[in-house]
Amino acid sequence: MADERGGGDNNINDNMGNQLQLLPENEEEEDYMETEDRDSEDTEKPSINFDPSLPTSHAYLGSDMEEFHGRTVHDDDSCQTIPVLPHTAVMLVPGQTLPLQLFRPQEVSMMRSIIQKDRTFAVLAHSDTSEPEAEFGTTAEIYAYREEQEYGIETVKVKAIGRQRFKVHEIRTQADGIRQAKVQILPERILPDPLTAVQLTPLSRLHMHPSARPPAQSCKQSQSWWDRYRQRKFHCASLTPWPPWVYALYDSESLMNRVKKQLHEWDENLKDDSLPTNAVDFSYRVAAFLPIDDALRLQLLKIGSAIQRLRCELDIMDRCTSLCCKQCQDTEITAKNEIFSLSLYGPMAAYVNPHGYVHETLTVYKASNLNLVGRTSTLHSWFPGYAWTIAQCRTCGSHMGWKFTATKKDLSPARFWGLTRSAMLPRIPQTEGEEGAEGSRLLCL
Repeated sequence: MADERGGGDNNINDNMGNQLQLLPENEEEEDYMETEDRDSEDTEKPSINFDPSLPTSHAYLGSDMEEFHGRTVHDDDSCQTIPVLPHTAVMLVPGQTLPLQLFRPQEVSMMRSIIQKDRTFAVLAHSDTSEPEAEFGTTAEIYAYREEQEYGIETVKVKAIGRQRFKVHEIRTQADGIRQAKVQILPERILPDPLTAVQLTPLSRLHMHPSARPPAQSCKQSQSWWDRYRQRKFHCASLTPWPPWVYALYDSESLMNRVKKQLHEWDENLKDDSLPTNAVDFSYRVAAFLPIDDALRLQLLKIGSAIQRLRCELDIMDRCTSLCCKQCQDTEITAKNEIFSLSLYGPMAAYVNPHGYVHETLTVYKASNLNLVGRTSTLHSWFPGYAWTIAQCRTCGSHMGWKFTATKKDLSPARFWGLTRSAMLPRIPQTEGEEGAEGSRLLCL
């Protein structure tokens, strides 16, 4: 998919040269047009019959990719030297899928070398508000790979997945231009149950585990089950100076249940069985599809405990009211209750366009204050069966994403929006007692 930005010369550098729109050969550039969207007048949310497994397959990269099995896991706190993926604007989270299309000879050579070894490379976490040199990042492991040649240009197509967080100790550049990072693998701190010290071992058989919850329950039955779960799990709190709700604030299962409730408010189509049951993996999955800017995502990436990460994610979801244009910051683009999932990954996932630029794209039912630019196209569509049209901010002209329109009448939703995370800023109002504009950005830390 092509990415296009208007709004004057100020956007040229931000767009990283990604301004080409794919046009059929029989169409002329003079047909370029700009229209104002009116979809915000619709009131009802449509039902969905789209296959959510299609976006996760990244079929636009080709179906004959070589797949790899196994997993590379480095020891906690160990120091490793890993090649760095250059020219990437993605802040990768463990468990997140990263599709890539690489054309530069240096990148192609690096990937060929990686494939012959442990298939692992480093993705540095650059934040807009931090120092130029990244201090943290995530390892990525290739699980699908293909080389091809088009018009004499060698291209490598890759599917990778985030594995482990790391802290950067040193980065050096080799003679061939490839950067090697010496990193320390950061461990995940598994905190014990806060009531372990006062629980009676003979009564442990009476404890209820969330995995024992009967499936397909109604909301009322589910709430009743969780009430009994909390009553049994935190009954030992009566032996301590603190009430049960204090311990529930640091209980991973209680936090996961609260996050799921929030996620269902954001996205009523989200299925619980599509989410990880492990607290660490669950916290990373939520971090991957929260529509937050790089500064907030970097905060989550630095946290070494799933419990604290879940608490921060709850804080973000509680306080975020809408999403605005990152460039002009005052233009509201969509509300959080318009978010929905059209992919098994959740409401937001990473996709790569033909020019090699990765966009983490959030799907929403409705958006406002956007202009549509250019013609509708089905070329390289990330959502098979939908055509896309470039969308820009009506105020500043920044590229915000795309409008997707169904090419078949029986496909639902008939239309939706895909907003790129790099162009959005979450609106998080300040609470009473916070000082300065930065107070509302440092959540739970």
